[in-house]
Amino acid sequence: MDHAHQYEIALVAHDGKKPEMVRFIMQYHHLLKRKNIRLIATGNTGRYIKESGLEVQCVKSGPYGGDAQIAARVVEGKTHMVIFFRDPLDKHPHEPDIFMLMRLCDVHDVPLATNPATARLLFESVLKLSRNKSRP
Repeated sequence: MDHAHQYEIALVAHDGKKPEMVRFIMQYHHLLKRKNIRLIATGNTGRYIKESGLEVQCVKSGPYGGDAQIAARVVEGKTHMVIFFRDPLDKHPHEPDIFMLMRLCDVHDVPLATNPATARLLFESVLKLSRNKSRP
């Protein structure tokens, strides 16, 4: 696949939301494998996704700078969508990085979903658009 023409989706999930992220991604597993979509994820989220059989590039885990690495990719125009299943009921030591990532998605007009309902809408929209582009 030509990396320059791939649509990159970043996947991040707090510990309590990792199984939910895997379930969500598996719903689109068959389409993600066929489309020109590249998945990246923070460390532990990525390991969960790899165990489910999908190819994903991992950056550092969130508390060790993974959120900041993904934020940098957003700024560079490499990441086109962020799916971040946050746990709003728990405290996180890397909260400033989380807010930075969310702020930079807003600054750079990158779609951001923080729950499965919104993520479904974004995924279905992107997958539908990529199907339409492949038609003559």
